[in-house]
Amino acid sequence: METEQTYHIPVLLNESIDGMNLHSGGIYADMTFGGGGHSKEILRRMDKTSRLFSFDQDEDAEKNIVNDKRFTFVRSNFRYLHNFLRYYGVEEVDAILADLGVSSHHFDDSERGFSFRFDGNLDMRMNKRAGTTAADIVNTYDEERLADIFYLYGELKNSRKLASVIAKARVQKQIVTIGDFLEIVKPLFGREREKKELAKVFQALRIEVNQEMEALKEMLYAATEALKPGGRLVIITYHSLEDRIVKNLMKTGNVEGKAEKDFFGNVQTPFRLINNKVIVPSDEEINRNPRSRSAKLRIAEKK
Repeated sequence: METEQTYHIPVLLNESIDGMNLHSGGIYADMTFGGGGHSKEILRRMDKTSRLFSFDQDEDAEKNIVNDKRFTFVRSNFRYLHNFLRYYGVEEVDAILADLGVSSHHFDDSERGFSFRFDGNLDMRMNKRAGTTAADIVNTYDEERLADIFYLYGELKNSRKLASVIAKARVQKQIVTIGDFLEIVKPLFGREREKKELAKVFQALRIEVNQEMEALKEMLYAATEALKPGGRLVIITYHSLEDRIVKNLMKTGNVEGKAEKDFFGNVQTPFRLINNKVIVPSDEEINRNPRSRSAKLRIAEKK
């Protein structure tokens, strides 16, 4: 029962919904529906004339759909925000929320291949109808590309060694399951650091499988366009890579962080920061929900 509970514990719940600045007749988008925790709280606080669109590409999320005529579930990757808003005849929205964490529900489902705690297929796809699996990546990417993924997305110092060991092992035998994969990479990590390092390896593969960085960039640009003046962008990040992208966009209007300045030296950005300092969970929240430990909340308002 524990896993079911954690699936529904939303991170920084009040802080993020407060940051959306809900008001009468507003149109809102929750880009990461998941267990529905944030969406349910938005609906609870919304008035009768408001609307909420919630996105999730994972079919498991559909089981949590709320029966409420103000609510529309969109089974899609959030990078397609613009297309779906247009499809529903919506030009602009008042606030957009995205919680970029992977729910503990995914880690606790052995068949999804997200966690090294279980054996199962090395899969990691958020959308089981689509594309490349983690097994495809470790079996087919060349050594240099593998090393880049582990270095960029996992911030692993031994990324080259890791890639080399995988490339040698797959010549002998295809890497199909989590067990196969762990057998190859575990000897590279000392016992005391093993869990932490393996978590980084799995994070790197998951990001590549789901094209998380590309999707995040596309979603942020789509959100910038879709927000009304005065509309709020509310994003919860969990690792430095995605946090840097969000911070850059909010400060400069682009994900690279290239500031364009006007004649007077003022940065030309479509946003005004609501919180200059990131909001982090309280100790009490971290004790209740350890998944929130690395969470950072950033809020910006469209000018």
